[in-house]
Amino acid sequence: QVQLVESGGGLVQAGGSLRLSCAASGSIFGISDMGWFRQAPGKQRALVAIISSGDSANYADSVKGRFTISRDNAKNTTYLQMNSLKPEDTAVYYCWSTAQAMGAMTSRNYWGQGTQVTVSS
Repeated sequence: QVQLVESGGGLVQAGGSLRLSCAASGSIFGISDMGWFRQAPGKQRALVAIISSGDSANYADSVKGRFTISRDNAKNTTYLQMNSLKPEDTAVYYCWSTAQAMGAMTSRNYWGQGTQVTVSS
């Protein structure tokens, strides 16, 4: 099994910055894509950013130019640097990864438990 553990959420004023981290652990054979999703109250979970094992990144239009996703493959960790935060960025942020556990025949999706990000106006 693979576990994803997020950290770095919190309360910040509009215009501020936060950095989220997500570390994968467990019996990992390999990790391909990693990314971040968010879910605001009353809304569906939506993609924020995704990064491939080759460091190719894609972003939701709403965060382009403000958020940066990165990863450290040696640490099985992905980061989300969030700058110029807006109140509409308030949500629970979930780490996501496609990974193959030791002994598994195929990869599957894994999710973290979520971390709250609140941006005050």
